[in-house]
Amino acid sequence: MLLKDAFVIDVTGDGRNLVLSYGPCQFPTLGFIVERFWEIQAHEPEEFWTINCTHTSDEGTASFGWIRGHLFDYPCAVVLYEMCVEEPMATVQNVRNQEKLKYPPYPLSTLELQKRASRYFRMSSEHTMKVAEELYQAGFISYPRTETDNFSPNTDLHAIVREQVEHPVWGAYAHRLLTPEERLWRNPSNGGHDDKAHPPIHPTKFSRGESNWSPDHNKLYELVVRHFLACCSQPAVGAETTVEIDIAGEQFTASGRVVLAKNYLDVYRFDSWGGTLLPTYNIGQQFVPTTLTLDSGVTRPPPLLAEADLLSCMDKAGIGTDATMHDHIKKLLDRCYATKDENTRFSPTNLGEALVMGYDEMGYELWKPYLRSMMEADMKSVSIGTKSKSEVLESCLQQMKACFLDARVNKAKLLDAMGTFFARSSRPINETQNPVEAVRPCAACHESEMVLKQRQTGEFMVGCRSYPQCRNVVWLPGFISEASVTNQVCPICTPGPVYKIQFKFRRRDIPPNFDVDHLGCVGGCDDILKELMEISRFGSRSQAATPARGRQTPNGARQGPPRQDLHTNIRPVGQLNNENPSVMHSQGFRSTHTQNPSNASGQVLCTSCGEPCILRIANTDANRGRKFYKCQDPGCGFFKWEDELENAMPGGRRGRGSSRQAPASASAGRRGGAQARGRRGRGRNADGGMFVSATGDTVSGCCFTCGDPSHFANACPNRR
Repeated sequence: MLLKDAFVIDVTGDGRNLVLSYGPCQFPTLGFIVERFWEIQAHEPEEFWTINCTHTSDEGTASFGWIRGHLFDYPCAVVLYEMCVEEPMATVQNVRNQEKLKYPPYPLSTLELQKRASRYFRMSSEHTMKVAEELYQAGFISYPRTETDNFSPNTDLHAIVREQVEHPVWGAYAHRLLTPEERLWRNPSNGGHDDKAHPPIHPTKFSRGESNWSPDHNKLYELVVRHFLACCSQPAVGAETTVEIDIAGEQFTASGRVVLAKNYLDVYRFDSWGGTLLPTYNIGQQFVPTTLTLDSGVTRPPPLLAEADLLSCMDKAGIGTDATMHDHIKKLLDRCYATKDENTRFSPTNLGEALVMGYDEMGYELWKPYLRSMMEADMKSVSIGTKSKSEVLESCLQQMKACFLDARVNKAKLLDAMGTFFARSSRPINETQNPVEAVRPCAACHESEMVLKQRQTGEFMVGCRSYPQCRNVVWLPGFISEASVTNQVCPICTPGPVYKIQFKFRRRDIPPNFDVDHLGCVGGCDDILKELMEISRFGSRSQAATPARGRQTPNGARQGPPRQDLHTNIRPVGQLNNENPSVMHSQGFRSTHTQNPSNASGQVLCTSCGEPCILRIANTDANRGRKFYKCQDPGCGFFKWEDELENAMPGGRRGRGSSRQAPASASAGRRGGAQARGRRGRGRNADGGMFVSATGDTVSGCCFTCGDPSHFANACPNRR
């Protein structure tokens, strides 16, 4: 959604609605294509030189290749060549004759069916499975979606072969296969895979070709039958000869092969096993080469991935199953991430290359097959009983969630990669909604974004995306019924951009002089939103029904989920105050340890707005009768106990009530010292200030780990 709104992407050409998506199977599949494409693009042609030698006799011609292969050093190659020219006499060093066997293929699995149909007939894997499914539905072949490549001992293979004896093309071979005197029969090899559900693909009904079959139906049925007959046959037998010669100290070799018995090759026309017939050579024999040349060449890049090769890559990496691999390939073509030419070779489109490039620039390899391979391995562990479903499901969800959050945080790199290939969208900014609901950069961690969120209770908040590592949050008024981030940027608030939010309030909960619809900013410049926050702070109906964190029910159990009262949290770090964000605690209280709040006349001044503070008397059980100063502005969070303020003044001057000592629970310092500043603990903050409500009430609660009331478990220094 982010990319579709940000760029002009018209790659379909037919008006289809383009879907941009990430998938743990389709993206690694795309990665194979892009990686090969990049390898081709990065290839630098390099010239090389090699020495070639031929010898012609009455029995034929032998071509000898240099055992060094080739050299990239031209002067060195010239020196070696000139040595051979000066002493051209060749001496036969070794002659090896050995029997070679070419074995028939394993029984046919789904993956092999797709690869061979692509290689032999240029059929796509998706079309192959469609045709195979139709042949299966008509009863001509067995179930085409199987990973099994070995037959059960209970399968009557001879009966299957016997059905093919009447065929006009391969019937004669089937007859030979069933004749014991031919000694052609061999039980199929075991490929080592068994899905315990279906046998290998084999013919189930004889046919000379049906009238309603297309050429592809005939080709695929022929492949299934010939493959089955071949895997029941003896391997081909050949005699291979290798001759090694020496010319001026340089070694050359030539190989030849003669097929002695074709066996399965008689029916499996798709395989070939040819060779050249070498003249007869004996060890110690000498001759002068007919030709001796120094030839040059240029290194070539690897070819684009063919579909059969792509299927092999997916199989080795554990991407998908035999029955789903063709779907992942088709998805790449449907999404316009890649194209396929007439030779079934794949090239990435600009869109596909940009997506892989963007993920690669993010620093993690979501386009690599590792994540999906782990998932497939875990699911196999579930099938054999070594892992539970819930364990694997939870692990996979956590992995994908982490990838998703990382991708959102690093989306700028994806945008940069897309910008290399596509033009930015020229649509008016108000027609494009912010797709990720990001509001502004986080002023606490400086690494992530503040995003608009809605809790299960219906309340809205603007919190850091890096939660729980960063707990910066702005609680919005409780009477918001709808909220959405727009692409309108506030021109006042910094650091930016700070996107405005379209609010819709419940009419019954706000004064009549306020509009139900409001386009507001949480950066600190919006006076209307500030007033509504104050109204919500003192008059929200939902607030009274929502217990604060640590508040206990009558039976002593703590209620959840945890939530701080709105009035202690409406000004987090850097939010709703642009004048002096550096002296703001995460709880919304301003630190007073940076300056003396008293003026020359003895009045206590607010450290934020500079106005004289008013003196109040606490009425709580823990601090009953204790005096404190607070700002006259209800929206200001300044608060200071009178006795603490006077203790900090020069000479230790005390005023009324100064002889009263704070209770132990109020005077205990916060554990963890400066490291705990800005955490969500309650009690004293780092400079001795008490976290209280606007009425002077201390906020109750303590650490679940150690019982210390000055902090909660998430900030506990004893936390393991």
